[in-house]
Amino acid sequence: METSDSDTSESDTSNSAGAAGRGPGPGDEWWPANPPMLERILALSPAGMAVLDRDLRFVWVNTALERLGGLPRDQRLGKRLRDVLPLLDLRLDAEGIESRTREVLDTGRPLVDHLLRGGTKAHPHRPHAYSLSVFRLHDAANRVLGVSFIVLDVTDRWRARERLALLNEVGAQTGSTLDVMHTAQTLADISVPRLADFVAVDLLESVIRGDTPRSGAPLHPPQMRRAGQQSIHEGVPESVAATGQAVTFHPDSPEMQCMQDGRPRLEAMPGASTSSWFATDPARTAKIQEFGFCSLILVPILALGDVLGVVRFIRWQLRDPFEQDDLLLAEEVVARAAVSIDNARRYTRQHSTALALQRSLLPRSLTGGSTLDVAWRYLPAHASDGAGGDWCDVIPLSGARVAMVVGDVVGHGIDAAATMGRLRTTVRTLADMDLPPDELLAHLDDLVLRLIDEEQTADPSMTPAALGATCLYVVYDPATRTCTMSRAGHPPAAVITPDGSVTFPDLPAGPPLGLGALPFESAEVDIVDGSVLALYTDGLIETRDQDMDLGLTRLRTALASPGARLDELCGTVLNDVLTGRPDDDVALLLARTHALYEDQVATWELASHPSVVADARSLTADRLTAWGLDSLIFTFELIVSELVTNAIRYGNGHIRLRLIRQDALICEVSDASSSSPRMRHARTTDEDGRGLFLVAQLAHRWGTRYTTDGKIVWAEEHLPANGDRHRAT
Repeated sequence: METSDSDTSESDTSNSAGAAGRGPGPGDEWWPANPPMLERILALSPAGMAVLDRDLRFVWVNTALERLGGLPRDQRLGKRLRDVLPLLDLRLDAEGIESRTREVLDTGRPLVDHLLRGGTKAHPHRPHAYSLSVFRLHDAANRVLGVSFIVLDVTDRWRARERLALLNEVGAQTGSTLDVMHTAQTLADISVPRLADFVAVDLLESVIRGDTPRSGAPLHPPQMRRAGQQSIHEGVPESVAATGQAVTFHPDSPEMQCMQDGRPRLEAMPGASTSSWFATDPARTAKIQEFGFCSLILVPILALGDVLGVVRFIRWQLRDPFEQDDLLLAEEVVARAAVSIDNARRYTRQHSTALALQRSLLPRSLTGGSTLDVAWRYLPAHASDGAGGDWCDVIPLSGARVAMVVGDVVGHGIDAAATMGRLRTTVRTLADMDLPPDELLAHLDDLVLRLIDEEQTADPSMTPAALGATCLYVVYDPATRTCTMSRAGHPPAAVITPDGSVTFPDLPAGPPLGLGALPFESAEVDIVDGSVLALYTDGLIETRDQDMDLGLTRLRTALASPGARLDELCGTVLNDVLTGRPDDDVALLLARTHALYEDQVATWELASHPSVVADARSLTADRLTAWGLDSLIFTFELIVSELVTNAIRYGNGHIRLRLIRQDALICEVSDASSSSPRMRHARTTDEDGRGLFLVAQLAHRWGTRYTTDGKIVWAEEHLPANGDRHRAT
């Protein structure tokens, strides 16, 4: 039995005595003349009442109290309170009640509306509630005569309050999470033991995955899973399936019928049906026989007309069977939890969609070929749904160069992931045009401005996801051993030299993307061969418990391990720099550089005269012979001849010819003209105009990139399978 106190108030004993001893007044002449009437009123009161003397012995009991306790009046009169209470049908705390009654007798402070909770001997597991009030009695001379108490059965009121509290708790706690399994388990935890001895929540497999349930009747048999369960017994021994395991039901079982028609069921004595569908389920039959199946309530989980699953409420042999009121309460409990389960399902669906979108937009793998060794990590924010706007990429460029990019879109979810994908695709497109880093960011900024205009036009109240995005774009040239970097409001890259020193090159900051009308600048940094470049987003260095300066200090310390494998170094950086799950998404890209050796590059300065074409062919043939690429001599002689001829005819000033042997054989011809070469479709009678057409037919790839003093036309061809591809040592 549990007890709880209500507020008590202290009576003024002198006033009480005066009131009791005053003479008759106007209108109350019947009082001294009709004491039998007063006693009859008290005796017939619907509230249980009694009078105890100073020894707490019963001296008077009314009829209502006699009925409430189930003990005749003559068995109470003259006996102490402590002796009578154990004889009653009520299972109450006799010592506690007598102690509080004695306190009222000694102090005179009344006990008002004190709540007593317990069962009865006939129904010990069915809770009852009683309101107890006790006050002290005095005679006309203010002498203490004893106490009187009043007892009211307030079980209905108490149960209504408990049920309302249960419903409020279900609504609050199941709505505190967006995880389907956790929500189902919370429903089971709250319902035991307040409503049932054992509760099992079984959901459709599609609901747990976040899919939309099919309208109408579920599949036969539906694929279901135990999403949550709880029991009054430790370890949930009544269950035939662990949480998370698949569960099945017989087509004729009440569970299946409940899900098919969407109607709850109350079976006070379900054991009578064991000869039918229970016979096909020996595991459940054994559990029922072991624990003594007493009463069952089945409630379908419905959300907007769709069946998400079913909840089973079970009482065992020590509990009273469920009643109709219990069924109504169970329906309301499940209805409130169903809203939270459906919200969690919808969130799971959106979360899965966002992750799938992000996985499709992020690179599956990054490689820098022979120029860079690459490793990368992406870590979602602690409070996010797993999908964000951080990204990184590695893009092969012409001339054995490689571009590295890392960006950050503000926010999380589908909008951020979609915006990230658009920016990444745009950067790849612009990189294929061989734009310098600062020009690339300027074009990217233009795209972001257009995205912002589109989103604000569609919904002016929404903040565009692209607004405030940041980006860092780096181009590494293994021939010149330099990096050209440009950033748009992004943290600078880190350079770790082979001796372990870590520096953050001083780059022009540049504005975040989407502001417009502000220029971007580039900086060129010399890179020692074997150095490691670290590109990252601000979520790595700036968290709630550390500012950016402290984050950069930790990053510098973590990166000072140049000899470590890049995968291991990624883990070291995340473990040492982050103090916990990050507040923002984190993207980290590490790249170890491999410069071209001298015998991998051949460069010649040529005069702008037709006679040098033959010299260019001869130099090319000699170099390919030295590299052991005789099978490519004829092809590359033609390519070099056409590119040099075009440079002489349409270019200005001196011409430079460069051959590079790396993963592929590359030819570059540069001149001082900024005019763009154009492939023509020569007619049969034309004597020229076929040069670039031949180059396009002979080479694997070809293109043009512009420099500060002109342009470079390049062509690339695969090395033969038996060619010498390894780097000279």
